[in-house]
Amino acid sequence: MRLASSLDYKHTVLTTVAVCLLAISSFSQDEDEVIPAVDSSIVIMNALVTDARGQFVHSLRREQFSVFEDGKEQPIEIFAPENTPFAAVILLDSSGSMGSQISLARAAAIRFLDGLREEDVAAIYRFDSKVSLVQDFSNSRDISEKIFEVRSYGMTTLNDAVYKAAMVLKDRPEKRRAIIVLSDGADTQSGRSADAALKAAMAVNAVIFTVDMASPLLSPGTRATAAGTLKRFAERSGGTFVSSPGGAELRQAFERIVAELGSQYTIGFSPGNTKKDGKWRSLELRIARPNLNIRTRKGYTVEREK
Repeated sequence: MRLASSLDYKHTVLTTVAVCLLAISSFSQDEDEVIPAVDSSIVIMNALVTDARGQFVHSLRREQFSVFEDGKEQPIEIFAPENTPFAAVILLDSSGSMGSQISLARAAAIRFLDGLREEDVAAIYRFDSKVSLVQDFSNSRDISEKIFEVRSYGMTTLNDAVYKAAMVLKDRPEKRRAIIVLSDGADTQSGRSADAALKAAMAVNAVIFTVDMASPLLSPGTRATAAGTLKRFAERSGGTFVSSPGGAELRQAFERIVAELGSQYTIGFSPGNTKKDGKWRSLELRIARPNLNIRTRKGYTVEREK
């Protein structure tokens, strides 16, 4: 009995260490490499504006916004208020580590579709040892029967799934784009790093929302490390991270995400600095009204001239 307990303990420790190393290595590249190289002829910023109570601020006008790149004000050429349609990709983790959490993830995807407006579209992909389409872009609230066939098995290709979502979003006509990730956060088999996935998402101006679906049976260390990966995806792209919800909390989290996407402002400008030098450009968005909070991307890396 003592020998079995010892082996179980060692297995738990080794599993935790392995997950930690995977999460650390997935974001191990230089800081500058995390930000994508984009076409600098036009820069899009999707911004959420809230008041001191966290309530969405509506009906702001174009002239109330100011954009600064590296401290220099830029003329706003594109302005779309809250009613602009969005395209979203829902990524459903169906790997073996999800276990019974897969049913909660399915329910969350259905909840998201329920909140779509007529002009919004969403697609659903599952990911385990590979990334597979469940339902293509549609504004229908009816969900494909395929989602009820999704079972938990295989490895986890989280980074590849985020990259795939970015690739399908880049061909969408909507300027407001989102990736919603339902996962326990522990990538085990992707061919791409988390850096590459994040670059791809930000290059197509996609905001990433992540929902931590980790099982409560996982060790605290493993859960914390996996959640760190999901947080980084959200924070870097200007999205939000939702921690381990269930039941009513999960429903409320998805209602909030849908409401947020419908409440963003989309702002675009052509940078005055036209150098394609591969350098980081900082962005700042200001509003001519006091006591408001703005959440948007903090900058971008210019595409280097070839």
